[in-house]
Amino acid sequence: MTAGLTASGLVRRFGGATAVDGVGLDVPPGRITAVVGPNGAGKSTLFDCLGGATRADEGRVLLDGRDITRLPDHARARLGLARTFQQPAVFPGLTVAENVRVGAEQRAGGSVRGLLGLPAPGRTAARTATRRALRLLGLDAVADRPAADLPAGVLRLLELARALAADPRVLLLDEPTAGLDTDQTGHLALVLRALAADGLAVLLVEHDAELVAELADTVYVLAAGRVVLAGPPRTVLADPRVTGLWGTA
Repeated sequence: MTAGLTASGLVRRFGGATAVDGVGLDVPPGRITAVVGPNGAGKSTLFDCLGGATRADEGRVLLDGRDITRLPDHARARLGLARTFQQPAVFPGLTVAENVRVGAEQRAGGSVRGLLGLPAPGRTAARTATRRALRLLGLDAVADRPAADLPAGVLRLLELARALAADPRVLLLDEPTAGLDTDQTGHLALVLRALAADGLAVLLVEHDAELVAELADTVYVLAAGRVVLAGPPRTVLADPRVTGLWGTA
């Protein structure tokens, strides 16, 4: 059985336009994988195909060797696939802790269990997962505040805390540092390294080239919906085909 998330031959069309054109990638456990490319390259559409927000017209998506290509996003979440979005998707009328609790109550029993020290599933587990996810992302001090009152950077951390409280096997992060300050970005980097070290498979879309070079084990470069280059970050990001794209990434 192939562990982690694997995609092969993914195609997504919108009318006469092809947003994702034959993309294949591997997101193994214990590694951070990055997707970079210019605006309009198809990165968010690719994430939608992987996460189940939209269904690919062609190709396959496997989670731990299981074909999930035709499953909707909520079914993929129950199997251990979590994601965040370009624009943080939280419940504004709930408090920070309540938002995270939503994720904790949907736990899939994946590899974050070790890092968060989670007990067996149930109400006690949900409370414990909520508390520890808040602590992990530094959100304890705002736990009782309504999400609607929070700045964009904190909302992004809240969305990630909710995803982690679900104890996923695979985590998809769409521009996770957008809106974060330097300290928040540094803390996030530490968290992602710890999660990967604990066995989580992480895939991120990120525009910060320095952060990608620092964090990623493998980088895929997407342009016009196709993977044009893949490999170690230092090699990939120095390639002339990538440096020519990066100004609009």
